[in-house]
Amino acid sequence: MLIALIARDKAGALQTRKDNRDAHLAYIEETGVVFQAGPLIENDGMIGSLVILDVENMEAAESWAANDPYAKAALFDKVELIEWKKVVG
Repeated sequence: MLIALIARDKAGALQTRKDNRDAHLAYIEETGVVFQAGPLIENDGMIGSLVILDVENMEAAESWAANDPYAKAALFDKVELIEWKKVVG
């Protein structure tokens, strides 16, 4: 099951993002369930994240999201988990 994790950073949290980036990337590598991922960009600045997870169910996506170092560092203002269907690419 593919799940889109769409997360918006808290205002003024760029340093939190930078401080936890290495741990976030290591978590992605370690867990092996990330299909695609990258930051959301606005006005040449990072404002959030889009992560496509390939997991068994929504509960696994929720667990992954809760254990992401970015989430543990309280980077995000809002997080959505939505089932996603790959059509192109």
